[in-house]
Amino acid sequence: MRSYTLATTVVASAILLGTTQAQLLPFFAKPSPSVQANHNQQQQPLVRPGIQMPQDDSPVKEPPPPQGDIILSDVLGTQRTINIFAGFTRDITTLSTRLDTSLLNTTVLAPSNSAIQNLPRKPWESPADYDKIGAKAYGGNDGSARAQENLKKFCEAHIVPQSPWKEGEKVKTLAGDEVWWESTGPGGKAVVMPGKVEVEKVVSRVANGEVWMLGSVLNYAQ
Repeated sequence: MRSYTLATTVVASAILLGTTQAQLLPFFAKPSPSVQANHNQQQQPLVRPGIQMPQDDSPVKEPPPPQGDIILSDVLGTQRTINIFAGFTRDITTLSTRLDTSLLNTTVLAPSNSAIQNLPRKPWESPADYDKIGAKAYGGNDGSARAQENLKKFCEAHIVPQSPWKEGEKVKTLAGDEVWWESTGPGGKAVVMPGKVEVEKVVSRVANGEVWMLGSVLNYAQ
């Protein structure tokens, strides 16, 4: 009887663990059908394709003031309009660790789902890789590692290691690019410079920083 009870407990625990892990899996958008003009071959995706992202058509609202001990890692994945980028950051250990550290203030410049979906190529693709290696640049283990490194650079270009971040204050992102932001005029929206990338809204303010939603992406040259 004791062995039967133990076996039942083990099975129940395994089911619970599997359910929890499934809930933590990031959702990614169906990849854009367009690719780099000189490289029309179909590439192996870094993330699972074919899952359509939910669209959030709710009106823009001002984020609440920082509350208690809530930090960036608690809120980033809860925002439907930026959960593609949020999923990317969870796959990069250095970034997920930073966002989970209360003593490291950060401004996350998260491109919206639609901004990422409308890119001419995937965030982990680089024309230089295709020119050097060819259509199979992201195939196999070496290709996966190459794609992961490109994705890391893409994400780091959207992480400002400072918060609060004052208007006109020039700061280097984790990718090493100097950025600042400006207001477009009385009652106007803010833009991240250089490039005049519009800040659509500040979606969260928490103890260790802020999450801004961008209408486009930064430094996509690679």
